[in-house]
Amino acid sequence: MLLEYIVGGAVVGAVVGATGVGGGSLMTPLLTLVFGLPVQVAVGTDLLFASITKFSGALTHWRRGNVHWALTGWLALGSVPSALVTIAALRAWHPEAGQLAAFVRPALAAALLLTAASLLLRPWIQGLGKRFAQAKHDAAHELGTQVRPLPTVALGVVIGAMVTLTSVGAGVIGVVALLFLYPALSAKRLVAVDIAHAIPLTLVAGLGHVALGSVNWTVLGALLLGSVPAIALGALLADRMPEKVLRVLLATMLTLIGARLVVI
Repeated sequence: MLLEYIVGGAVVGAVVGATGVGGGSLMTPLLTLVFGLPVQVAVGTDLLFASITKFSGALTHWRRGNVHWALTGWLALGSVPSALVTIAALRAWHPEAGQLAAFVRPALAAALLLTAASLLLRPWIQGLGKRFAQAKHDAAHELGTQVRPLPTVALGVVIGAMVTLTSVGAGVIGVVALLFLYPALSAKRLVAVDIAHAIPLTLVAGLGHVALGSVNWTVLGALLLGSVPAIALGALLADRMPEKVLRVLLATMLTLIGARLVVI
């Protein structure tokens, strides 16, 4: 069984390496639908998986000076407390496994479908954000240099709750929302903010799930063993396929998975 988890980790790692997204949105459904883990254990295990696998990427972006720390900080100011509140609510509710699955499964399906839509609509949303910035004649906003605290913190609150419940949302959904708020932020800085922000969020949320007893450490180790080398291989694949093709393929996959979760 461990070999199957290693292979599963490699598959997800290859997709992440090729597209830059899909970690949470693929790993949790894989653990739930293919390996039969309880949905809350799949979410908790995936959160710690994400916090570990994203660390090397964040370190690379930090060394290259790509991380917009002010923007990252405002996002975390909303998301980390939101994750803590969500964990506290789950502890206070103390639902049975069946009750929690009945609540989290449709939330996960909705997050996956929203992620798929975000992938397909990303260019349009970025263009809409640029037109909005130009209409306001806000030069600093248009250049992507001025942080907008209130909407950024609000975005963090939404992402924090979504990620803690489903492990999905810190990647594609967060990036697309940031594209609208900061349409002129360069792609590399946008990705750097997304990765740097995801580390404290997924770590705090993951540790919260540890406290809830919903992390499988053996599975986590096997997933990491398979995913780390596969991410590098996926990056090589990305150089050979058009970005639009990869985006459509991933969106189609997420739509099918989300629909499958709905009908179960």
